[in-house]
Amino acid sequence: MNKFILFILVSLALSEPDPNFHVYLAFGQSNMEGYGQIEPQDTANVPERFKMMAAVDFPSKGRKKGNWYTAVPPLCKEGNGLSPCDYFGRELVENLPDVTVGIINVAVGGCSIDMFDEDKVDQYVNTGPDWLKNAAKVYGNHPYKVLVEMGKKAQEDGVIKGILLHQGENNAGDKNWPNNVKKVYYALLKDLGLKEEDCPILVGEVVDKSVNGMYGYHNDVIATIPDFIPNGHVVKSNMLQSRGDNLHFSSASYREFGKRYAQVMLGLLK
Repeated sequence: MNKFILFILVSLALSEPDPNFHVYLAFGQSNMEGYGQIEPQDTANVPERFKMMAAVDFPSKGRKKGNWYTAVPPLCKEGNGLSPCDYFGRELVENLPDVTVGIINVAVGGCSIDMFDEDKVDQYVNTGPDWLKNAAKVYGNHPYKVLVEMGKKAQEDGVIKGILLHQGENNAGDKNWPNNVKKVYYALLKDLGLKEEDCPILVGEVVDKSVNGMYGYHNDVIATIPDFIPNGHVVKSNMLQSRGDNLHFSSASYREFGKRYAQVMLGLLK
């Protein structure tokens, strides 16, 4: 075989996405950003097969937007803590010995689902309070676009296998919330060229009313997600304690919650 042709074939093979590099997109508000205190057990022995793509720069950690790094928390932005993503990825790599897992986390504390709706985000941010405007600036006021941009970049390296959502406190009790989630989910599928049957969305419950969750009543709305999205799946938060504010989970609960997300995903992969 001609050496030049062989070189081209090898180059093409090397540039193909790795089917054993499973990428997950995560979005939502503060519980997805991560509010749990990061403890020594969370930064020690993070598996090399668990990666995060920085969706924004992390100057103090030397992380640059769009690059992959070992998934040492925080995974969303500087100043954040543990989130469900941390132990979601660890649980997956523990159960999938031939797979590398990558997370892309784009979340805005305190936001409505409208923050990720490209038809509504401009008005939502422009009419919002100053703290919301400041939070949105990190993503150029368009976190959805950043999520898609990073998702496309990740597809050069691996395969997007699912989407993780934790959001709803800001929309608590809104019966139309599942429709709004559905709109964002199908927009992601379209913009990233994904098939619904190959890319489920996993939606986590908020702090449950059984443990005095401030917005625990929204779990009744979250329970209806599979009625709106055939490949939508609910991740239960029962018995997961808050950090004391009845709104954000404790570090121990984030660890368990991430494992619950992973167990749902492992069931779907099988």
